[in-house]
Amino acid sequence: MWCASQGWPVHPLAPGRKTPAANCASCREHSHPPGACPCRDAGRWCHGFHAATTDAARLAVWWGEGSAFGVGVSCGPGGLVVLDVDAHGTEIPGRERLLPGIGIPPEVNLTGLASGFDTLALLAAYRGRQDPAKDETTLRVRTPSGGMHIWYRTTGPGVGYRSSTGSSPKVALAWQVDVRAAGGYIVAPATRTRAGRYEPVGPARTPARLPGWLAAELARTGHVVELARTGDVADGDLARPPASAVRPVRSGRETAARRLLDPLLAEVQRCGTVPRGAGFTEKLNRAGYTAGGLVAAGHLTGARARELLTAAADTARPDQGHRSLAIINSALSAGLRRPLPLKGRP
Repeated sequence: MWCASQGWPVHPLAPGRKTPAANCASCREHSHPPGACPCRDAGRWCHGFHAATTDAARLAVWWGEGSAFGVGVSCGPGGLVVLDVDAHGTEIPGRERLLPGIGIPPEVNLTGLASGFDTLALLAAYRGRQDPAKDETTLRVRTPSGGMHIWYRTTGPGVGYRSSTGSSPKVALAWQVDVRAAGGYIVAPATRTRAGRYEPVGPARTPARLPGWLAAELARTGHVVELARTGDVADGDLARPPASAVRPVRSGRETAARRLLDPLLAEVQRCGTVPRGAGFTEKLNRAGYTAGGLVAAGHLTGARARELLTAAADTARPDQGHRSLAIINSALSAGLRRPLPLKGRP
């Protein structure tokens, strides 16, 4: 209830764990997009952060007497961007992967670098700024594994950031520093799992505004997205322009649109032949942006565009439905603002 009072939609986590509570039997047995699921309207928590809410009556039912659920916070609708700093013992990558886009010359001594705390401090030092892990003006939470969650508020309505992992070869802020934002959730402070308690540290108990230099770093590394944030809108839900801004689809228009869109969808599907490093996010984003422009220009319906994009994404990455949906929603939202005419085509 405290999280909800801050305007952060919450959803149940499985007892003793940091993962969402299980879907209902129907959702487990029949895969379907969260947006098409009736469970949320029925008051169930299926699909994790997609069901997150600030509704007090619903929260009282979910966390009623005897409930052992933990608390997850849906970051995008809550206007949050959280740096999830890992301290896992793992092999250190090459210098080019430590701070994506920033070349670390050989003369820089990296002896002792071992975790996300080190790479985040290095990024701050490069920019001449305070290490966020030592920022006492914002909410910081020590995790049971020895890492830290550093919470910030986004800079304004409609401004949002995509989630990422620090090990990603495409979109990442720093090695072992994950970004939890649109399309993601974070474990709430004071939640207890089998591994231990998520313990707030320092004096701050609420997130500070995202520092300008960190906002610039997130923009530089490809994290910026456009979001719809109204009430309990789920992460990355499609931001729709006024109906008058989208032209009605005329008969025969889809054939011409598919000639442009199908090659992009094929690129997304081909990512299924490569487990990692295929540029899946970039290719799905490009296809989604193009599809949004075609919808805005009246060459495709929004439902048809979403169907085609979801099918391509599921073919390539069948185990990443939530992530794919967030990419599709943000790309369609951006594309809808830029109609794409098909000159010389029926």
